[in-house]
Amino acid sequence: MFPPARAAVRAMATSLSSRTTIPGRSSLRPAGARLCSHNDGRIQLAPGLPIRRPVVTCNHGVGGRQSAGADDGGDERQSAWGRKAATWLLAATMSLSGVTALVPAEAVATVKRRLTQEEQLTVNLFNRNTPSVVNVTNLSASRQDAFTLDVTEVPIGTGSGFVWDKEGRIVTNYHVIDGAQDLMVTLQGGAEYRVKVVGVDPDKDIAVLEVILGKEDEKPDLQPVDIGNSSDLVVGQKVFAIGNPFGLDHTLTTGVISGLGREINSGISGRPIQDIIQTDAAINPGNSGGPLLDSAGNLIGINTAIFSATGTSSGIGFAIPVDAVQSSAQQIIQYGKVTRPVIGISFAPDQASAQLGVQGILVLDAREGGPAWKAGIKGTTRDDYGRLVIGDIIVKVNGKRVIRGSDLYKVLDKQRVGDALDLEVLRETSKEHVSVTLQEMPTPQ
Repeated sequence: MFPPARAAVRAMATSLSSRTTIPGRSSLRPAGARLCSHNDGRIQLAPGLPIRRPVVTCNHGVGGRQSAGADDGGDERQSAWGRKAATWLLAATMSLSGVTALVPAEAVATVKRRLTQEEQLTVNLFNRNTPSVVNVTNLSASRQDAFTLDVTEVPIGTGSGFVWDKEGRIVTNYHVIDGAQDLMVTLQGGAEYRVKVVGVDPDKDIAVLEVILGKEDEKPDLQPVDIGNSSDLVVGQKVFAIGNPFGLDHTLTTGVISGLGREINSGISGRPIQDIIQTDAAINPGNSGGPLLDSAGNLIGINTAIFSATGTSSGIGFAIPVDAVQSSAQQIIQYGKVTRPVIGISFAPDQASAQLGVQGILVLDAREGGPAWKAGIKGTTRDDYGRLVIGDIIVKVNGKRVIRGSDLYKVLDKQRVGDALDLEVLRETSKEHVSVTLQEMPTPQ
């Protein structure tokens, strides 16, 4: 027994000598006292003990000695009292020694679950943003390449989206609604609304939808997502994805930013999308078009792609940065389309150029009537004998070296319609400078 326990037991034993008496029975004597039934006896209660069967003792005696008068079952009472006292002391000793006592089930209180501060922040973030996330359904569903890395197919209609403004506009991925004839969104709580396509930006894989209200439909109380920015993101910061993976509505996954400045190709237009956010937050089929949020609950990206051989999350997901989303969405809402400048050429894939030993952008074709065609840029052709005649090779744009197609797109993304570019090209054995005035990108049919 531990020293504190021994001390407690001694204290309890001493307390037994402090008698509380009830008239009519004899009082309790110290250990060794005998029980009797004298008329002037007192009922003795041990302090702190529950009153069940009073213990009757007698300290009446001749000359101060304890009488040993006969009593009905006196020895049995002494034995019973001893057993009760021993049991009480043993229970106290076990409690003080760290032994757990058994408590009836009905006596156990229900303890309210306590969350850590971080957990509570996550719960608050989810509850605050869930009303902004919708499920996008294509009522005329077909199958297509759902993610831009061409590694999986997902049925259209399992995509996500988020409320952009109070006017009923919703942003999602273009590949989620590509080819759709009849679209519907489902809000939190199950309310369903038909939507129309306001406009699309295939190059950035972005589409803007708008809720259509019927005669009997009440205008929904939409909660737009809070718009953040993607210019100051850092690798390692925590992120949250909300969407409808595999049709499981409003699913929350968490992770961190694993990388920045990634590049993926748009599965629709083939044009590379710059400054992609990489995350290890689980992104599965159905998450496409859903928001990627920072710890403050602000939109920092739109989940669009996964890198996976199985079609499910492998810890490598990609999101279009919110700065690009905002630029496209604002133009679509204002003009119904995205005004993006083009140079009007098609060029060889990077791998093909490398195999040919070309250190630059090999022009395959200059579209008739386009900016490059008007400026005299020459494409690749074949001569009368079927031999390949290499076209112009763009090596610099506005004095900046370009090697891959993505280098050219990075320049174009910062230009406006009507801007002039100075192209330095290799033509046969000479270098030439050609000025090209950018035109508006043709509207997709």
